[in-house]
Amino acid sequence: MTTLNTIAILITLTAVFGYLNHRFIRLPTTIGVMLVALLFSLTLILVGQLGDTTLILRATNLLRGIDFEFTLMQGMLSFLLFAGALHVNLEELAKQKWVVLTLATLGVVISTFIIGVITWLILSALNLNVSLIYCLLFGALISPTDPVAVLSILKTTQAPPSLAIKIGGESLFNDGVGVVVFLVLLGIATGTHTPDVGTISLLFLQEAIGGAVFGLAIGALSFYMLKTLDNYQVEILITLALVMGGYALATLLHVSGPIAMVVAGLIIGNHGRKWAMSDMTREHLDTFWELIDEVMNAVLFTLIGLEVLIVSMQSTYLLAVLAILPVVVLARYCSVGLPVLLMRRIREFTPNVIEIMTWGGLRGGISVAMALSLPLGMERDLILTMTYAVVVASILIQGLTIGRVIRSIQ
Repeated sequence: MTTLNTIAILITLTAVFGYLNHRFIRLPTTIGVMLVALLFSLTLILVGQLGDTTLILRATNLLRGIDFEFTLMQGMLSFLLFAGALHVNLEELAKQKWVVLTLATLGVVISTFIIGVITWLILSALNLNVSLIYCLLFGALISPTDPVAVLSILKTTQAPPSLAIKIGGESLFNDGVGVVVFLVLLGIATGTHTPDVGTISLLFLQEAIGGAVFGLAIGALSFYMLKTLDNYQVEILITLALVMGGYALATLLHVSGPIAMVVAGLIIGNHGRKWAMSDMTREHLDTFWELIDEVMNAVLFTLIGLEVLIVSMQSTYLLAVLAILPVVVLARYCSVGLPVLLMRRIREFTPNVIEIMTWGGLRGGISVAMALSLPLGMERDLILTMTYAVVVASILIQGLTIGRVIRSIQ
């Protein structure tokens, strides 16, 4: 099947699922689309178990033909992160910079080790022999909150502005940090990186700091180009080039593309919007990127719902899933709670901030994409199953209730 036909099928399914959700279920678009896609997939599995395997085989072959990891990490992610960062207020983010930075770095590391070690103990108790380094890899890929999921849900809640900027800012940056931690651990697991402090620190600095500096450079260049003309068609093309060309160049330079896109998006969304755009350009640019964001979000969550067709469902894996789900929430609570308790000595926080940020820590497609990038084997199948279960549970359970949680404890 050609790439064009695959895209056509995905867009068509997304449109149908979106219609069904809007017409009958009326959940937030991303959650509703994923739920309908999940029900559709489970229906195909049930039909296949009843004897008619034609549909499920075709659907499975279609999904196996889509490189989810490449599609998201090298395609959709750059657009989604840039679009999300465009609407983050840089002045408000600067006020929360130390909170966001601490949660996005120290928080990810704390969560990675808590999840990794407890997962290793649980799997050992279930006679699933997975090495500690692979359990830490699971911790690294599941610890970052997904900016796509978080930002889409924040739009539907009534979180206080200071709390919303903490949650949204953290999700934008801890995603990039989580990818870097994952790549470091993956290099150790596969033997391509030496597990010493110097090598790990150098790689982290190259990816994370290098990504931020690169994002600042391409954002400043694009800002200058936008400031020197007034033609919204060309200006939108410049932002497209920034996202597509910038992400591709970041990959070639071995710096973090996700962090670069966030930094560039903050520059264009704040300084660019204020000093380099006319009212007409600003209106067209916002409309364009909001549409890109909504369409890609919907397609991504459709893919997440359909991915259940290729996830292994062994009974021992399901036991591991049930044990891991509360561990991930506990690790999130600790990774938010410890930094917040330390910083409470020097700054004030919104009441119940730890509980709200814990429950608002949604996981999404980025975690699934990283799990799919693992080398083939039992470890990959098990980690993919656990990752998928955590992602679906966090979106359906936490995503649907976070608004109610915020209202009840504020």
